[in-house]
Amino acid sequence: MTTNDPLLIDELGSIQIWTINLPHEGNAVSGAALIAAFESAVDAVNADDGVGAVIITGTGKIFSAGGNVAEMADRRGIFGLDGSAQRRAYVDGIQRIPRAIGRLEVPLIGAINGPAVGAGCDLAMMCDLRVASERASFAESFVQVGLIPADGGAWFLPRAVGWERAAEMTFTGDHVDAATALAWGMVGSVVAHEELLSAARGLAERIVKNPSHALRMAKRLLHESRNGTLESVLGMAAAMQPLAQGDPEHARRVAKWRTT
Repeated sequence: MTTNDPLLIDELGSIQIWTINLPHEGNAVSGAALIAAFESAVDAVNADDGVGAVIITGTGKIFSAGGNVAEMADRRGIFGLDGSAQRRAYVDGIQRIPRAIGRLEVPLIGAINGPAVGAGCDLAMMCDLRVASERASFAESFVQVGLIPADGGAWFLPRAVGWERAAEMTFTGDHVDAATALAWGMVGSVVAHEELLSAARGLAERIVKNPSHALRMAKRLLHESRNGTLESVLGMAAAMQPLAQGDPEHARRVAKWRTT
């Protein structure tokens, strides 16, 4: 990893911090290098039981401005393709990000350090938990430039804020400030900007004190509950629980519990 990488990865014990590192592009999330970096980072975490949680944030004053507006205006990249090729470019391009994050096995905490706009807002909604700086804001702004949320926002946003709020954001494209985001349940907490990473790390530390295998199964079970039936969730839980109970860490912690 170098300071020029589109995604910086720092390790703090069992916590990783991913920082989108494209400040001159507004931390746009549409570039091929960043997309590939997300996939590589997810696969590496999934293969490493020593990682218990990931924090994602942005370099500079912006979490992510979403798509590359300059490319839109100049009809470059994906925006210069015909309809059929553009459809395939979305599937093979930016839509790889929600698919990658969707298979991340550990809890993902968004440390939203500034505006999260368009695809940047959707990236924030892909996180399991969100801590926002007082300077953060959110905008599902696609409609304001005549576009739609083609990166998964129509799936993630309603699950984060409910149908009514998601519809308001999608149909108006208006910005939602940090205080409103907290009131709507879009974020779990709002903190002073200087305390953002400390607050996100504090949350991550509360998570990673628990056994990694149990965390990963618990996350998988929660995600199944989004779309699965009660029977499917119960069936998965019944299959997972013996794996958890058979882990030596379970026995160690139960024994410790009995002596306290």
